[in-house]
Amino acid sequence: MKIKIIAIGKTDDKNLISLIQTYEQRLKHYVKFELSIIPDLKNTKNLSVKQQKEKEGELILKNTQSTDHLILLDEKGNDFGSIEFSQFLQKKMNSGIKNLILVIGGPYGFSEKIYQKAAGKLSLSKMTFSHQMIRLFLVEQIYRAFTILNNEPYHHE
Repeated sequence: MKIKIIAIGKTDDKNLISLIQTYEQRLKHYVKFELSIIPDLKNTKNLSVKQQKEKEGELILKNTQSTDHLILLDEKGNDFGSIEFSQFLQKKMNSGIKNLILVIGGPYGFSEKIYQKAAGKLSLSKMTFSHQMIRLFLVEQIYRAFTILNNEPYHHE
């Protein structure tokens, strides 16, 4: 299985970029992994929130295939502890999914079309975090999940 994170908007903070890259490198030991960044929309002043979400949704769909298994990061999604998340990933791998796509939307969330295409929703916290920080938290949790699945000492319970 390949895991891909799709995120709207670039990360400006060099420290966050460095940390994300650290976990990306670590993950390559366990799974095919890719982080795909979709540039922020331009000239959004004249667009409604709904129009922005629809345009971002179109860009997300252009970066996916019909057979991809989309999971949206959403505050109303399932929330897991780290061990439960590792079990969630294991079930996805066991089910034969080729591409698991975890999507971090723009500041207003997702369009209805994206919600309809999604196979599920995942919440990392009830708190709100910046879209840039969520990338780091998500890639670290994926790494943590694989260390749990491999009985490695990274995670302490």
